[in-house]
Amino acid sequence: QVQLVESGGGLVQDRDSLRLSCAASGITFRFYTMGWFRQAPGKEREFVAAINWSGGITYYADSVKGRFTISRDNAKSTVYLQMNSLRPEDTAVYYCAGSHDTTAQCLRGGPNCYNYWGQGTQVTVSS
Repeated sequence: QVQLVESGGGLVQDRDSLRLSCAASGITFRFYTMGWFRQAPGKEREFVAAINWSGGITYYADSVKGRFTISRDNAKSTVYLQMNSLRPEDTAVYYCAGSHDTTAQCLRGGPNCYNYWGQGTQVTVSS
């Protein structure tokens, strides 16, 4: 069975930093594109960032570019999201996801690309 487990969420203040982790099992991790998505109350799930199998190609939503960094450690089957300069509008449940489709469309968060999803971790940023 495939399992993705996020951790690292919590309550922080405006301009603070946080690092999220997602540990994968049940897949050959290095063969998968990995991404982060988020969903705020009353809003649709949105793309945040994605990374290819080697870590050499990354994509970010415009809203987080320059503040967030995605990375992966294939030896540990783990993907990370370093979040700096957090803002109240970053408050959401953050999900990690994996895709067997390695195309550029999926690296940019395209729809219907991701096969596996974690349970989510809450990030709350107070003003």
